[in-house]
Amino acid sequence: MYKLVAIDLDGTLLNSYGDITKRNENIIKEIISNGIEVVLTSGRTNSAIENFALQIGADRYLISGNGAVVYDLHDRKTIYNKYLSKEKVLLISKICEENTVYYNIYTEHSIITKSLNFNTLYYHSENKKKAESQRTQINIVENIPKYIEKMENSNFLKITVCDKDKTIFNGILTKLKENKQVDVLEVSHMSRKIVQFGTEEELIEYYYTEITNKNVNKWNALKFLADKLKIKQEEIMAIGDNVNDIEMIKNAGYGIAMGNSSPQVKKYAKEVTLTNDEEGVAEILKRHLNDFI
Repeated sequence: MYKLVAIDLDGTLLNSYGDITKRNENIIKEIISNGIEVVLTSGRTNSAIENFALQIGADRYLISGNGAVVYDLHDRKTIYNKYLSKEKVLLISKICEENTVYYNIYTEHSIITKSLNFNTLYYHSENKKKAESQRTQINIVENIPKYIEKMENSNFLKITVCDKDKTIFNGILTKLKENKQVDVLEVSHMSRKIVQFGTEEELIEYYYTEITNKNVNKWNALKFLADKLKIKQEEIMAIGDNVNDIEMIKNAGYGIAMGNSSPQVKKYAKEVTLTNDEEGVAEILKRHLNDFI
C-alpha cells in the first residue's frame, strides 16, 4: 500500500496550457480522502506551487526549487532547505552576463529576470488566468547582478538558463559545468509550452538547464519528508516527466514516467502512463486506486 504520492507539476499534472483538469483533480482528492499524503514536487517557487496544491487539496507539504526546499503549508515555514549562496548566484550570473545568455533566478517567492521570455513568458501568460494572490511573482530588473548584491535575507532556490539555439546553449552549458560547487541539470530535449495571447496561441520552444546547490534533487527532499512522516521508501509513489524527476522516479517504491517523457526518463520508471495532455496522472492513479485503500 502506498502512503505518499509525489507528483511533478509542469509536463506531468499540468497540461500544455498550464491547467489541472477536473479529472486529475478529482482522482487526487479521492486518494487524499483515504488518508494518503500527496505532495507536489516542482522546480517552481513556493508561491507558484501553493495555489495548485490548494486546488487539489494537497495542502500540507510542498517541495520547490527541484528539491531545494520542503515547505510546511500548515505552519507556513520551511522545514528543509539547500539554498544557493549569494556568492554562487553571483558567479553564475557573471558567466551568463559575459556570454549574453538569458537567465533568471528563483527565490522562494519570486523570479528575478531582465525581461519576459521563455519560461517567464509562460508564467506571465499563466498569471493572466489567476487571481493576483495566486500569481507567480516575476520581478523584472535592469541589472540582475547589482540587484542581487543589494538583496538581504533572500533564499535562492535555483537559476534557470535558456536559449533557443542549441549550439549557443551547449556552449554555455559547458562553461557552467566547470563550476564544481553547483549541480547543472542535464536536459537533452527542448521545452515546449503553449502561450495564449487573447484568442491566439503561440508555441514557445527553448533549451534550458537549471542550476542548484550540490546534491539538490527531488528525491533527497522527498526522503527527508518521508522519514519525518515515518513512511517507508517502498510506500512512496512518484510521478514525473523530466530529468529533474529521475532521482525520485528511480528511488521511490513505484516510479512512473509520463508518456511525454524522454527515453532517458522512461528507462528508470516501473510504468509509463499517458501524456500530460491525456491526463496521464488520473489514468495511472485510477489504475492503482486499490493500492491506496
